[in-house]
Amino acid sequence: MDAVWLRRVNRWLAQGLAGELADLYTDCHESSAPEVYRSRSRQDFLNRLTGDIRRPGFSMVIAETDSLVGCAFGFPVHSDGFWWLGFDGALPRRIDQLTESGSAFAITCILVRPHPHDEGVARRLQERLLSDHQAPLGATLVNQDDHSTLTALVSWGWLDIGEVWRPAGPTVFRALVLPVGERSTAGLDGLARDACTRWPG
Repeated sequence: MDAVWLRRVNRWLAQGLAGELADLYTDCHESSAPEVYRSRSRQDFLNRLTGDIRRPGFSMVIAETDSLVGCAFGFPVHSDGFWWLGFDGALPRRIDQLTESGSAFAITCILVRPHPHDEGVARRLQERLLSDHQAPLGATLVNQDDHSTLTALVSWGWLDIGEVWRPAGPTVFRALVLPVGERSTAGLDGLARDACTRWPG
């Protein structure tokens, strides 16, 4: 594999890359899907990207060789805890504390073009995005039926902490967190054991 370089891009550059990012999304998720479905889902991705770009603190890191091979993007989680709206049960105390202090960063998308070494690129992307923001905690929500994404995230170090129900629709999400650094990891050690029991069947 050619050397992969990571580069942080601002919201304006991200807008300019929207077409390439949508192509990357299609390559990563829907190469075997019918054309009509690919077209609709590609537009859904572009709509979501546009919405995220408008959020305060939006950030993106891309991975490149001689072409775009991956990206990760997201935004800071507000201290009001809105990100966790619909969490089933009590939010773990350490996560609540990190959220209130503005120390959590939501990673809403990680894409890496299929390749034998893509796991290493994905790890580098998420680590770079969080380190750029000095965020000790990454957070994300995944449709509980998306088993391939859930499996990949857990293999990259994410912990499944429970369910989130959003009133806008019937979808149930799994809430995952990624602790960064020794202090955060130590505070979340107990969650790793819970993650096994909470894993959807």
